[in-house]
Amino acid sequence: MTGEELLQVIEEARASGATVLDLSFKELTAIPGLNELNKLK
Repeated sequence: MTGEELLQVIEEARASGATVLDLSFKELTAIPGLNELNKLK
């Protein structure tokens, strides 16, 4: 998953009101959007 794809997934989760996002099977080597993930609280 690219950084851009990850940011899109995060944005979709935020827009849907999600408070949890399971990224365990996305083969991530970095998390370029960590600040965006924090906004899901």
